[in-house]
Amino acid sequence: MDTPEQPQIYLITPPSLDPSVFPDRLARVLDSTAIACIRLDLATRDEDDVARAADALREVAHARDVALVISDHVLLAERMGLDGVHLSDAARSVRDARKTLGQDAIVGCFCADSRHDGISAAEAGADYVSFGPIGTSALGDGARAERDLFQWWSEMIEVPVVAEGGLDVALISAFAPYTDFFGIGDEIWRSEDPAAALAGLIAAMG
Repeated sequence: MDTPEQPQIYLITPPSLDPSVFPDRLARVLDSTAIACIRLDLATRDEDDVARAADALREVAHARDVALVISDHVLLAERMGLDGVHLSDAARSVRDARKTLGQDAIVGCFCADSRHDGISAAEAGADYVSFGPIGTSALGDGARAERDLFQWWSEMIEVPVVAEGGLDVALISAFAPYTDFFGIGDEIWRSEDPAAALAGLIAAMG
């Protein structure tokens, strides 16, 4: 994923989805604006369910030359012909994932609000590092990734950074100068018209 002047959009799927319905919703969003990457991020650990969703989304994404990565399931990423993996355990698995998937795969890493974990992931060869949530969330321990972290990262580290979690128009406007990607998921999928909801968030980038 390249690092542009204006942040690009990194779409995150809902934690549960109907593979007979969601691909059409996704296609409408992909056709409405440029998307850098999609992350299949399901809550289920049922291998058949994950594989079915990966199959359906890969077809939609690759028809539009959009990369599709999957959260944590390195072996499934390899087996299903996906473009890479998003690791949620900070930097611990980056080298193993790279060894399994090869140099051309996307290997990204979620590092919560930890600068140390982010640096470790970057040094281990992650293609991008994700920090969040940047908005208020009842999930986890309530810690937030502050704008200062992104500002420091943008000045000191070359590895692209993703801002995600609890996004709204005000946060997107505030963080846009310091992030390479916005990870956008439930913020739009809760809407009746996800493409319109996304357009409203993009407009806030200035």
